[in-house]
Amino acid sequence: MAFRFSLATVLRFRESLEKREELALQTTRFEVARVQRLIEESTARIAQKCGSLESAMRRTLQANLLQLTLSELNEAVEERQALLRNLDVLQKKQIEQLRSYRIAHNGRQMLTDMFTQQRNAYEQKQMRAEQKLLDDIFAARSQQK
Repeated sequence: MAFRFSLATVLRFRESLEKREELALQTTRFEVARVQRLIEESTARIAQKCGSLESAMRRTLQANLLQLTLSELNEAVEERQALLRNLDVLQKKQIEQLRSYRIAHNGRQMLTDMFTQQRNAYEQKQMRAEQKLLDDIFAARSQQK
């Protein structure tokens, strides 16, 4: 008789739940990394625009060009601030997703441990039954002689 785990369906469900939560966590981590990269790019643009503004201030510049440069700088700063707010939201989402993943992982791990324990108990029982059968066969042959 083959080993049957009575909670096999629940274990498969928990495994799929854990996998889904893990994928959601990876997606969230990817989004955090993407926004961090955008922030770095935005910071570089701000530094470049500040350098342009500084060099423009050293030479004579028309007021409308100065105003345009300042406007572009302000837009870049606002974009960076929006990205930082978005990053904060994503990091909080990542923390929540990590909690969800850990809960799913622990639930699956508990069932996996139960499966392992029951399988080991089953195998021991099978080995004892097999050994008893061999002992009975040996005893029967000994008595025939």
